[in-house]
Amino acid sequence: MRKIDYKKNMKIIKYLDWKLISIVFVIFIFGLIILSSATHANVTGDLKQLYKQMMAFAIGILLTVMILLFDYNSIGKYYKEIYIFSILLLVIVLIPGIGNVQFGARSWIKIGNFNFQTSEIVKLTFVLSYAKILDKYKSSINDIKTIVKLMLYALPFGTLLYAQPDLGTAIVFICMIFFMLYTAGISKKIVRNTFLAILVISPILYFIMAPHQKVRIVNFFNPEASTNYQTLQSMIAIGSGGLTGKGLYNGSQNQENFLPVRDSDFIFAVIGEELGLLGMIFVVGMFVLLIYRLLTIASRSRNSYGTFIVAGISGMFAYQIIQNIGMTVGLMPVTGVTLPFVSYGGSSLITSMANIAIVLNVCLRRRRSNFYS
Repeated sequence: MRKIDYKKNMKIIKYLDWKLISIVFVIFIFGLIILSSATHANVTGDLKQLYKQMMAFAIGILLTVMILLFDYNSIGKYYKEIYIFSILLLVIVLIPGIGNVQFGARSWIKIGNFNFQTSEIVKLTFVLSYAKILDKYKSSINDIKTIVKLMLYALPFGTLLYAQPDLGTAIVFICMIFFMLYTAGISKKIVRNTFLAILVISPILYFIMAPHQKVRIVNFFNPEASTNYQTLQSMIAIGSGGLTGKGLYNGSQNQENFLPVRDSDFIFAVIGEELGLLGMIFVVGMFVLLIYRLLTIASRSRNSYGTFIVAGISGMFAYQIIQNIGMTVGLMPVTGVTLPFVSYGGSSLITSMANIAIVLNVCLRRRRSNFYS
């Protein structure tokens, strides 16, 4: 790549998509306030998790600036290397002594006091590489040979995530792929037949799941089971919030520790209990604006590669939002999927920011092609 003209690139600030940036900032600040209640910082005075969340956000901003200095098209030229790097990141956690098991999956690496999920990074690198592969085959997207090739490119990721096992993240990847393929113009008939095939083989998939994953599926169909403690407590919290909620820091399920994993997986239940239906409508509305903005940017991309990238990122965020909120109200099985920009988690937040940075990059290069690095 050519030498970067930093002074020239600083002029791009006014061409950034400030609507998208504003939406992300509002969601994050709102999430930080809710996190202060979920971590009981108001009672203990312990701001450790809040500081870590703000530090991760600051790192995300720094990473965003760095990503904007490079043209995404130039990054796409190295899609093969990015593809191999992505696979290595998923392989490394399976090596004994390196990968750590948390929440039933060997998906984590510990460096000092910091734990991070390599699959969070791979969400971004996968989109960058797979979108380029899809761009190469877009003209024959409905040809059976092309579809087989595209599935084979995705197969190593599904296999490695199953080996961890991390079903939640595997489904995130499926949604990213679906959004990209749909945007590329794949036949609706193929989509329909694929869904029918998944329904037919779903009983087989159940029997090859890990024990804790089977429990989650059983609990989904039997919500009142004693093993479904998390969802039951979440639904009680949300139901007790009513229209306006019990007030910030006044939720009994949250403050008295009945609500599990309230700082990450079930943080939406804290919103429901303390801010009520109005609070939930507000956060859902902000997420709807986020997805709408992403899809708008995807439709206006300068080239199909940019469109596929943003489509994949849109699919990632859309699934995570629907899955996280859905499981708190009993409409989706429980998985370890966090609520973007709201749930506590450094690696998740930094990766979400990096994905937004790529979207801003795509949007920026559409508006001012002379800023290419």
